[in-house]
Amino acid sequence: MKGLFITVEGPDGSGKTTQIKELEKYFINKGYEVILTREPGGTKISEKIRNIILDIENKELSDMTEALLYAASRAQHVKEKIKPAIDEGKIVISDRFVDSSIVYQGYARGIGIEIIEEINKFAIQNTMPDITFFFDIEPKLAMKRKVSQKALDRLENENMSFHNLVYKGYKILADRYPNRIKVINARNSIEEVREQILRELKVFLKEG
Repeated sequence: MKGLFITVEGPDGSGKTTQIKELEKYFINKGYEVILTREPGGTKISEKIRNIILDIENKELSDMTEALLYAASRAQHVKEKIKPAIDEGKIVISDRFVDSSIVYQGYARGIGIEIIEEINKFAIQNTMPDITFFFDIEPKLAMKRKVSQKALDRLENENMSFHNLVYKGYKILADRYPNRIKVINARNSIEEVREQILRELKVFLKEG
């Protein structure tokens, strides 16, 4: 039996980590084996690429280099971890995937949505999420939460206009792919967000 590939997207500080743990519990209680992963990263090689991308010292990193590094990290991630797990019938839940590249590099960096989609076709080899949850929250509120948590990485340190473009990019993608991308009101309480995710998931899985 083929597994299920779920991705969670949204601005930094939108509460993704908490809800990914809730999703993991939900599927474990149903008897599934669950793999949690993240991007950039997820494998030993991909995590090394992550360190390059997010290092605040790497201010000279060009926008295209950044985009290609994300795609390289993703190619390794898909080949080594995501695709084998799906083929084995496992539930894979990833904190970010290709949509992040499309909005961060394609839209916010101005490289172009179509260009980033084309680059990533080679990286993902037709391994697209079955369902994606977009955590919809204004960047200003999300970043307030994030700043209170820890030191910011290179992308989190971008100015608010950049984060506003990322948010707008997510909105464009959600409108473009409504069958796959489900919009979640991340301004709500943890319990309300959890319930909305589970409602969307049950509709997708035809569980009534």
